[in-house]
Amino acid sequence: MLELRPTCEHCNKALPPNSLDARICTYECTFCALCVDSVLGNVCPNCGGGFVPRPIRPSTNWKDDNFLGKDPASGTVRHRPVDPAEHARFSAAIKTIPPDKR
Repeated sequence: MLELRPTCEHCNKALPPNSLDARICTYECTFCALCVDSVLGNVCPNCGGGFVPRPIRPSTNWKDDNFLGKDPASGTVRHRPVDPAEHARFSAAIKTIPPDKR
């Protein structure tokens, strides 16, 4: 079950469960689209993976209790700003590795 973390780890922007701006990596590291595009270059600073749009969990119980009321979003903020210069070096190194070897 995705945690649906409440904010961008870099800039701390609010990312509510219905946000179309939230991006996650395979480990659920959560950032806003602006930080992913302008600071991170689509490379997660925590694992080196890429990002995808975070799915939106329905707020309405359409079927079988699969909704926010039963499985609420996380309230735990993980504000860990990235050092842009350090991340640029990390991202550049990751991008030199062939995709099938990452």
